[in-house]
Amino acid sequence: MSNSNIIEQKQQLVQEIASKFRDSQSTLLVDYRGLDVAEVTELRKQLREADVEFKVYKNSMARRAVDAVELGELSDTLVGPTAIAFSNEDVVAPAKILNNFAKDHNELEIKGGVIEGQVASLEQIKELADLPNYEGMVSMLLSVLQAPIRNLAYATQAIAEQKEEQGA
Repeated sequence: MSNSNIIEQKQQLVQEIASKFRDSQSTLLVDYRGLDVAEVTELRKQLREADVEFKVYKNSMARRAVDAVELGELSDTLVGPTAIAFSNEDVVAPAKILNNFAKDHNELEIKGGVIEGQVASLEQIKELADLPNYEGMVSMLLSVLQAPIRNLAYATQAIAEQKEEQGA
């Protein structure tokens, strides 16, 4: 393989990683050292079921990619074994899955991440992990929306009954 081919391949890889960062709703960087093969397999399965892509890239390639998408602050976290979880659909999924997994497996360490295009602190990632997932948020929203309607129905009924009493 010629040198220019290798350079071209590297550039393509950097572009691929950069576009994953650009397209994802949220991206988390984790250190998975100390997890055994079975644990990594289980983690990958949980992430895959939530449509989260979990990849390991060379840090040098990932660093170039984060610079390309102006997320250079992440460069500091791209040291040692780093796996990256990309989620294009669900903002909450990677944080929730990785955070829960880390509770049972101390070896898994969340190092940093990006939430909707912004570099996130570990506190923000934890907050995100504690949010209900999409279904949970929808049911919360529905209960909030239904409350005033229920109250309105009671009020309307009370007024109607009051008018009936006065009219009687």
